[in-house]
Amino acid sequence: MKPIDLRSDTVTKPTAEMRTAMAEAEVGDDVYGEDPTVLKLEEIGAEMIGKEAALFVVSGTMGNQTAAMTHLNRGDEVIVEADSHIFYYEVGGLALLSGAQARTIPGVKGFMAPEQINKAIRSKNIHFPRTGLLCLENTHNRAGGAVLTPEQTRSMANAAHERGVPIHLDGARIFNAALALGIDVRELTAPVDSVMFCLSKGLGAPVGSLLAGSRSFIERARKNRKVLGGGLRQAGILAAAGIIALEKMVGRLAEDHYNARILAQELSLLPGITINPGEFSTNIIVFSIQELGVTAAQFEDLLASHGVLANSVTDTTIRFVTHKDVSEEQIKEVVKIVHKIVKNLGK
Repeated sequence: MKPIDLRSDTVTKPTAEMRTAMAEAEVGDDVYGEDPTVLKLEEIGAEMIGKEAALFVVSGTMGNQTAAMTHLNRGDEVIVEADSHIFYYEVGGLALLSGAQARTIPGVKGFMAPEQINKAIRSKNIHFPRTGLLCLENTHNRAGGAVLTPEQTRSMANAAHERGVPIHLDGARIFNAALALGIDVRELTAPVDSVMFCLSKGLGAPVGSLLAGSRSFIERARKNRKVLGGGLRQAGILAAAGIIALEKMVGRLAEDHYNARILAQELSLLPGITINPGEFSTNIIVFSIQELGVTAAQFEDLLASHGVLANSVTDTTIRFVTHKDVSEEQIKEVVKIVHKIVKNLGK
């Protein structure tokens, strides 16, 4: 029996329509700027996100690191939330690729208070690095898909801009955030100078993200993408799936949010499971198994033995991520399986 895979929305498979579009895509050499499908994708993405231009990159990490390289000078400092993806999961890329050091701020569900940001920005001093960038994340992965509101985003951006510091937004799941808030995504991206968002994950494309910003920023970023090995040739085969992702898959994210709410609510009723369903508004939920007397790794193994795949966040917490390839019926089956595991553990 095929496992129910809730490890991440990165496991989604491209739709039949995407596969057909990829096979039939008109292509050219993108390094020469001659791939019409890539150009179309970049134009659509920039318009949707409210920026002048966009650049196709192969992954969210490449998008974030390309943005950092474009904003920063070597020796600069970057302000990041302490659990942010760009700090936690990108292999030290800020130091390795941009020669920058990270200055972490412990946030609340990804939100850093403006006074915290203002305090972290370096004053002019021969001993200090220059604060070259503030990075935000929306939705926030390790905070359980937490959403930053337009007001929160503006307050953080204003604190940085008032001190001459640009802002990059890791918006890998920015459409999930906009959907959860019931607003146009451009309200969340307007205050920032650059934004990366994924075409894979919940949108279902097999490969790719877009980095968006001003035309001059994207022109500089294109060269940095080339340095990273991201100068693609007939990339329209990949971009074709991305176009469908943006045009047809954004609205269906509501199904993932609905299934996550069901899952969180049902898990909250099980003894030994600690979760507040009201904390989660997108497609990621995190719950504690500490009262069950097993580690998260042991609980992962128990889930896997019953055909459910998941990831741990800490030694005592498990993360489930809903996506287009997991149905409501499968979500209900997961609840039954967790209930069985909890019962067998004697709770």
